[in-house]
Amino acid sequence: MFLLFLSACNAAAAAAAADDDGLEIFILSGQSNMSGRGGLQSKRGADGSMHKVWDGIVPQECDAEPGSILRLTATLEWEEAHDPLHHDIDTAKPTGVGPGLVFAASLLRSRDSVAKSEEKQPRKKPAIGLVPCAVGGTTMSEWKKGQFLYDRMIQRTKVAIEKGGTLKALLWYQGESDTTSNALGASFGSKLATFLQDVRTDLQSPDFPIIQVGIQWGHHPHPAILEEVRQAQRAAADPSKHVYIVDALGLPLQSDNLHLTTEAQTTLGLMLVEKYNIHFLSS
Repeated sequence: MFLLFLSACNAAAAAAAADDDGLEIFILSGQSNMSGRGGLQSKRGADGSMHKVWDGIVPQECDAEPGSILRLTATLEWEEAHDPLHHDIDTAKPTGVGPGLVFAASLLRSRDSVAKSEEKQPRKKPAIGLVPCAVGGTTMSEWKKGQFLYDRMIQRTKVAIEKGGTLKALLWYQGESDTTSNALGASFGSKLATFLQDVRTDLQSPDFPIIQVGIQWGHHPHPAILEEVRQAQRAAADPSKHVYIVDALGLPLQSDNLHLTTEAQTTLGLMLVEKYNIHFLSS
């Protein structure tokens, strides 16, 4: 499969920006492709009904030293991170592999590689704290300030910080649900802009990086609306304001033409690492 290799200078810049102590907090939020549907397969139950189950296959890119990556549980406790990261957050449907664990493990490897090349001591562990918040099938209206999903995301992030972490970035993958009607598509851009501003205000972090994922949907019934949402996502990206975008267009999809495969989620995780490290190189 396609592998994205981080440049040494990018990884060094990100490592220099990292704290020596405490967790680096990354919010994982949006809808199902951030939550993770990679590796879900149809299985027939004892009663003859079909349902989705995760195949249990974890990409090798998720490998990390024990205790180096934690996730905040639904009960606001830190535990060892493992896929599916959103199993107790996005509970209405089965979850599988998303981009979050690949991102975290690959970020640590890039830093360890730089430290080794510069003969530095490896970072103290644990290093990264992931805060899963994504829920499948949700629209931008459900991520409005004052709504349950938005308020829970802010609360979970604040708890993570209070437990001894430093907010580093929001990884945001949402928009498919807003391509299902003209009204949703037309209002998507303004809602996204308000969301991005509210997140920074409520977390008191006006400049922290936000990396959004440009959506795709194969054989979409309303391609014009899909493109309208994608254009709004691109318009929201502004590196001078530390808002970035990576594009999922062209990554392999499952048979539903909507959800990324495990291979695609792995590639996306690496793309997110590259964009995150470029942020530090250009800041």
